[in-house]
Amino acid sequence: MTEVAAPPLRTPAISFEFFPPKTEDMERNLWDTINRLAPLSPTFVSVTYGAGGSTRERTHSTIARILKETALLPAAHLTCVGAACGEIDEIVDRYHEVGVRHIVALRGDPPNGIGTPYFTHPDGYQSSPELVAGIKKRHPDIEISVSAYPEKHPESPNFDVDIDTLKAKVDAGATRAITQVFFDNDLYFRYLDRVRARGIEIPIVPGIMPMHNFKQARNFVTRAGTTVPDWFAAKFEGLDDDPETRKLVAATVAAGQVQKLAKHGVDTFHFYTMNRADLVFAISHLLGIRPNGAKKAA
Repeated sequence: MTEVAAPPLRTPAISFEFFPPKTEDMERNLWDTINRLAPLSPTFVSVTYGAGGSTRERTHSTIARILKETALLPAAHLTCVGAACGEIDEIVDRYHEVGVRHIVALRGDPPNGIGTPYFTHPDGYQSSPELVAGIKKRHPDIEISVSAYPEKHPESPNFDVDIDTLKAKVDAGATRAITQVFFDNDLYFRYLDRVRARGIEIPIVPGIMPMHNFKQARNFVTRAGTTVPDWFAAKFEGLDDDPETRKLVAATVAAGQVQKLAKHGVDTFHFYTMNRADLVFAISHLLGIRPNGAKKAA
C-alpha cells in the first residue's frame, strides 16, 4: 500500500507586541528590534498602553513613527482605566486621524497595580465590551482585537462568566481575540473548545512569550494569572547566571510550543517580544517564516 504524504503545513501568520520606550537607549533598542522583525511581514504590530494610561503619549508617538517610517500596520492598545469616555474618544479620534485602523481594546489592570482593587473613572467606560462598542460606534472602520484567557481572567469567578465577557466583546464588534500567555498547550485547546461551544467563532490567537529572563518573566506572568508548569520551570534550573544557555533554552522551548500548536492546526501566533528580536526571529524562522526585504525603519 502506498503511503499518502501529509499536506505541507501552511506558513503561519504572525504579529508582534512592543511596549513604548521610556528612555533614549530603550528607544534605540526598540527600533533595532523593529528593523530586525519588520522583514518577517507580520500581519500587524501592537504597542501597549501602561496602567492607568501612563504611557499614553509614548504609545501614540511610537504608533505614529511606525506609520511614518515603516510599512508595518500598527495596532494601538487602549484601556478603560484612568480616563472619562470623552477623553478616550478623543484618543481614538487622534489614532484615526493619523491612520490607525486597528485597536487592541482592553479593560486594563487596576490603577494601583495587579492585586489591588480594580476601578474605572466614574465617567469612563466601565468594561471592555463598553469600550469596544464605543470605538465601533465612533469609527466603524476600526478593527478591534480583545484579550482572551485560557486559564480565565484572575478576577472571573469561573470560566462561564469569563467566556460570557468574551461573547459580549464579540457582540460589541471585536473580530479577534489574543490570549494571555500560556505554556501548556492543552489549556489553549480546552479553552478553544469552551469558546466554540459558546458560539464564538472569531480567531483565538495564541499569545506566545519567549522567556528571555526566566525568573523575571515568571514573576510577571504568574501575577497576571498564568501557570508556569513544573516541567517548564525545570528546563531553566541552574541557568540564572548563564544568559547565553538560558537564551538557547528559551528559544527551543518556545519554538517547540508553537510547532506543536501548528501541527494541531493553529496558523496564527502573536508574540510578546518584550522589545527583543533575537528569540522571536529564531522561532519565526523555525516556523518557516523568512525575511522578504520589507522597508526598513530609519
